[in-house]
Parts: sequence; structure tokens; C-alpha cells
Amino acid sequence: MKKYLLIIICSVFCALSASAANGPSAKRSNRQTVVLSCDLHCQGCCDKIMKNIAFEKGVKDLVCDLDTKTVTLTYDTTKTDLPTLLKAFEKIHKPAKVKEAESQEPKAKSSKTDADSGASTPY
Repeated sequence: MKKYLLIIICSVFCALSASAANGPSAKRSNRQTVVLSCDLHCQGCCDKIMKNIAFEKGVKDLVCDLDTKTVTLTYDTTKTDLPTLLKAFEKIHKPAKVKEAESQEPKAKSSKTDADSGASTPY
């Protein structure tokens, strides 16, 4: 009886490990990064954005740059979209415009090497 119980526990553990290993890579392909131009005057403006936009549904990463007056936003496209996020910026009286956008899909690594160091450099 102990052998059967041990076999069942091991098989459940292996199945959970295999599903957990496949999960994160599928979730990362749904991420999109967008750079927004926003009217930022001071650190208080950045703090206001960080307090409110960071907790919007689907937002994964948020970086405010006061010097360039931009906000870099990474979000999950299955949970939210860009118009919804732009409305959230308008709600806190910090309207934003899209400066550039890029998808966060995995890029193929290049096998080119640097002649001096011998290290591979992804392009």
C-alpha cells in the first residue's frame, strides 16, 4: 500500500512540475511594452502615476523617467489593452500619448561571437 501511495505522490509532483515549467513562457508572449509621452513636472507626478497605474489590471512593469518625460509600461495583452490604460492616465489627469510600442516576444539568439572576447552577443 505504501508503494502505491508513493507512486501516486511522485506522479502528481512530476505532473505539477511539468505544467509549471511550461506556464511562464506562454504568459510572457502576451506581454507588450509601450513608451508613453506624458506631461511630468516633478517627482510628485511620477509618484502619482506609480501609485495609480501600477495597480491597473494587467500592468506588469512601470518605469517613469522625469528627464525625458516618458513612461515605459509593460502590460499583459490578455488582461488589458492600450486604450484602457490611456483612459487610466486621463483619470488621474495625466494624459499620455504613445511614443513607441514593441511586443515582448522571445527573440532568436544569434550565434555570432565577438572576436576579442569570444562571448556570444545577441543581435
